[in-house]
Amino acid sequence: MNRRRRIALIIFLIVDVGYILWGAMAAFWLDHLMGPHGVPILPAGYDGYTHTSWAAMASASPQTAGYMEVLYRTYGVYNLAFGLMTVAIALTAFRRGERWAWWALLAGNTIALVGAIIYDRTVNAIGPFEILEYVGLALVWVACAMTARLNAPRLPEAIQAAA
Repeated sequence: MNRRRRIALIIFLIVDVGYILWGAMAAFWLDHLMGPHGVPILPAGYDGYTHTSWAAMASASPQTAGYMEVLYRTYGVYNLAFGLMTVAIALTAFRRGERWAWWALLAGNTIALVGAIIYDRTVNAIGPFEILEYVGLALVWVACAMTARLNAPRLPEAIQAAA
């Protein structure tokens, strides 16, 4: 494995282990996952989107609040699963230089991070933790740019000989 691929691998691992940690927090310790202004992420998102109080809604309709917690915890499980899969791809196929892994890490991380960024902007819940999504996206693109030539399609031998 060459130096650029090794650096890119470390970058992917940093970003994707972040998915695992965030997903585990959302799935299992949701009340301790802080959002903007030190408020737990689910109430912060609800307050930012509706411009009303999570506490008022939860006391008026505990079943609705419970349902929203289930949805957010499920979102956490999906992030956890995504992180586990991308770490596995990075440690195996990407490390071996398989082209599909480069594309999977580029597309998968881009879609997942842009989706999270859109969610945060939609619910007006952007704090210091959410800024890491922008940093993660930039890091993924840097890692892919560093290894793009390594993953370029190879010309057939007859064409290489003629060139």
